[in-house]
Amino acid sequence: MRGAVLFLGLTLLATPAVAQMDSREGIALQNQILQLRQEMEQMRRGGGGSLPPPSPSRGGSGGGSELVGPLLDRVNTLQDETSRLRGRVDVLENQNRRLREDFEKYQGDMEFRLGQAGGGGGGGSAPAPGRPAPVAPPLAPPTTSTGAPAPRTPDRAIAEGNAALGRRDYAAAEAAAREALAGRSGAHVIAGQMLLGDSLAGKRDFGNAAIAYNEAYTRARTGPRAPEALIGLATSFQGLGNKREACDTLNDLRSQFPNLRPPLAAEAASARQRAQCR
Repeated sequence: MRGAVLFLGLTLLATPAVAQMDSREGIALQNQILQLRQEMEQMRRGGGGSLPPPSPSRGGSGGGSELVGPLLDRVNTLQDETSRLRGRVDVLENQNRRLREDFEKYQGDMEFRLGQAGGGGGGGSAPAPGRPAPVAPPLAPPTTSTGAPAPRTPDRAIAEGNAALGRRDYAAAEAAAREALAGRSGAHVIAGQMLLGDSLAGKRDFGNAAIAYNEAYTRARTGPRAPEALIGLATSFQGLGNKREACDTLNDLRSQFPNLRPPLAAEAASARQRAQCR
């Protein structure tokens, strides 16, 4: 499980961070090259500048000229390092572009298949992967004595969020989940995190959905909703195209919760089949 979560963090954050690090290193190397060239120019003009003193083993004669060779070596080394870093940045940018293109293609294919499965009917987003929500009618908002809408309690926010999820109104479901989580009430955190994960998965924001499901799982590893959180995490990994991490998560589910309720067992089996787990 830890490996799956670590991979998620790396998938979402590591690539741009490495590219940024390489860019900073490249700039630093270019600055060092410029400084060395300035030192060499000062030495050729006879100025001491900030050059290091000549090595005692070489004697006091020919001080400036003896430094030309080592400085040239340092310049060449730094230029090679700069070229290497630029190459790494190019590789990372190409990988990012390919991943983005693959994800866009996957998203288009899924939308096409869902449209055909629904008889070609348009409108609405796809349901959260592997987690169909029941359709419920919208709840009437409570009002105060003046007729103004009363602030929603966390229970009310979660109930209305689940109703919005059933209508595939993922934006409203996400807003309700975040509203419930803002109260930081321990009794509502797990339900709020699960609602947030379902709404983000419905919006195909699989990276943030995985974070929400993982947060729900880590807060209650042995709670009644922990298996649901692991299934949601696995389906989010599938949405990101990471089948190996999805299977690792489902293997953790199997070892930690061998006796799932029939509906959850069916969801887990379906997720394993989609990810082609062994």
